[in-house]
Amino acid sequence: MGASFAAVLASFLFPSKIVLGSAASGTPPSNITEVLTNILLNLVSNPVQSLANANYIGILFWSILIGLALRHSKPETRTVIHDLGEAITAVVRIIIRFAPLGVMGLVATSVAETGFDGLKSYAKLLYVLVGCMAFVALVVNPLLVFWKLKKNPYPLVFTCLRESGITAFFTRSSAANIPVNLALCNKLNLDETTYSVSIPLGATMNMGGAAVTIAVLTLSAAHTLNIPVDFFTSFLLCLISAIAACGASGVPGGSLLIIPLACSIFGIDNDTAMQVVGIGAIIGVVQDSCETALNSSSDVLFTAAAEMGTKK
Repeated sequence: MGASFAAVLASFLFPSKIVLGSAASGTPPSNITEVLTNILLNLVSNPVQSLANANYIGILFWSILIGLALRHSKPETRTVIHDLGEAITAVVRIIIRFAPLGVMGLVATSVAETGFDGLKSYAKLLYVLVGCMAFVALVVNPLLVFWKLKKNPYPLVFTCLRESGITAFFTRSSAANIPVNLALCNKLNLDETTYSVSIPLGATMNMGGAAVTIAVLTLSAAHTLNIPVDFFTSFLLCLISAIAACGASGVPGGSLLIIPLACSIFGIDNDTAMQVVGIGAIIGVVQDSCETALNSSSDVLFTAAAEMGTKK
């Protein structure tokens, strides 16, 4: 929540506009009441219609209901669903391997349509993203650790950034960095019964960097389309970014797929939201590396702070 709040604040202090191919076709909500009404209507929308119209809130809601219902299914049904999930994962991995070619095509198309002015706007957006992540890593997280330990948090912060963050920066995968974090927890003499649970769980749940990416890119689209954003809608975006980040996959670019969900609360249509995802893919080499470094290093940092604070 702290990371998403910092991202929203940074987006208002340093508003970024990006070059989009077309304007949003939907009508922006006028106030928070209309936003909440739209969310409620999208929740109860027909599931088939939600899939056809890319209603991500409705898809998520029905997925949760079906998932809860399948808890009581027969073992054979669970096996089929598990196998189907593995098949989809295999297809996604194949697609990710071709991602560099797709990014190259996005960059070429962007330069051809907007010239280098478009790349300049992406650079400013990247500065806001990286600066906000650095602020979370060096200010917000240390404040939380200080609140728990009541002592200088920076030795622990820099240890986590050096031994976990640097590795995660190059792997760009929180899941791939789990062994590194487990080894670091062991080096810090933490209780294995604690970190053996918190580290794998944090690789998919503790996604401060993803919350920053979702909030900043969404507000950049809103600023570009001149959509007014009031305080209550901004606060709602903080909540959605923090919660949705927990669902981001621990693979390169996993947080970008959540952006259409966040854009929907501002009435931004799916085509425009996917353009924002494409821009995120263009700057993803740096953005996603910094995001993963923040995500992964925070897992060890908060695990260590929680245990050390309890032992005091």
